[in-house]
Order: sequence, then C-alpha cells, then structure tokens
Amino acid sequence: MRFQVVFIGMLVLSGLALAQAPATRDLHLRGDRFKPLTYDTMTPEQKTMVEHLLAGERGGTNGPFNVTLRDPEMGDQAQKLGAQLRFHSTLSNRLNEMAILMTARFWNSQYEWSAHHRNALTAGLSPAVIDAIAVGKRPTTMQPDEEAVYNFGNELLKTKQVSDPAFKAVVDKFGERGAVDLTGVMGYYCFVSMMLNIDRYPLPAGDKPELNPLP
Repeated sequence: MRFQVVFIGMLVLSGLALAQAPATRDLHLRGDRFKPLTYDTMTPEQKTMVEHLLAGERGGTNGPFNVTLRDPEMGDQAQKLGAQLRFHSTLSNRLNEMAILMTARFWNSQYEWSAHHRNALTAGLSPAVIDAIAVGKRPTTMQPDEEAVYNFGNELLKTKQVSDPAFKAVVDKFGERGAVDLTGVMGYYCFVSMMLNIDRYPLPAGDKPELNPLP
C-alpha cells in the first residue's frame, strides 16, 4: 500500500513537471553577442524562468530574456517586475506605451521601439505623437494627460530630475502611485534597452530599424 502511494505521488509530480515544460522545445530565442540559448541545454533555474515567461501575460520569450537568462534568478525577478509595470500600471495602456516609447527613443533601442510602436498604436496613441517622439521632437498636439506624461518623462530622461510643475501635473492627474508607476516603467525599460543594446539584439527577419540617430 505504501509503495502504491509513493508511486502515485511520483506520477503526479512527473505530470506537473511535464505540464510546466514548454509545449515546444524551440523557444525562438534570438541574440547577437549572446548566443541564443536552447531549452535542452538550460540549467534548471533557466528553465524555471522560461516557464514563468511562457505562463505569464507575455506568453513568449522575445526581448531581453535571452540576455537576462544568463542570470536567471535576477532575470526572473526582473521579468516579474516588468510584467507588473507593463500590465498592471495605474496608467492607461496608451500612456504607459507612450512612456515606453520615450525611453526606447532615449536609448535608441531599435527592437524596443519596433515592438512598442505597434503596441502604442493599438492602445490609441496618435501616430503624430509617435512620429514626433521618433525624431526627438515635442509633439505639437497632445491630450492633457499625454502632455503631463511627456513633460515628466522628458525632464526625467534629459535632466535626471523632474521640476515641481511637471511633478505636480502628474500627481494631480494620476495620484502619487501614478507618479511612481510612471517612473517605474521608464526605469524598467531603461534596464531593458540597456540589455538589448549591449547584445545588439536583432530585429525580427524582414523588419528594418525605425529610429535614426539623434544629433
């Protein structure tokens, strides 16, 4: 009887392990300086991070994760923070994507820009606003909430500080948590852009760089 219980327990655990593993072993990881990893050669910690990525709201491994998998404990914590800031911010998707685009433009992060350009359009951000950010210009027509985000984010990136008027405008519109969420998402995507840039992370096949160097 005891043997049967142990055997059944082992079957259950084996089933859970199989359920957590990716349905396909080809994760389509990409990289340049960092060679794309394969699932079968990953450490248990790396596999755990991959399983969390696939089970989470991203549902994939595109972006900085081929890089951050080199330190899977850090990478897993970072991707969880990124998911919180991207999918559960108190800011709307439109404003969150605007902040991400500003950060991608600051770092000249081609992949980040390409991916979030599409997301921003889907979220309702005006093409005119996106085009202005792409060339490093202040958008001429913004909604009041967009202007608050732009002023705050532009000052933070360019001066490393935020003036009292820009800070007050964000807090008045989005509350203190909104100011923290805005700062957090820009900080996280600075981290992402840095990881992508040190790797020289390639764009998907057929995509061309959308950002030109700024003066």
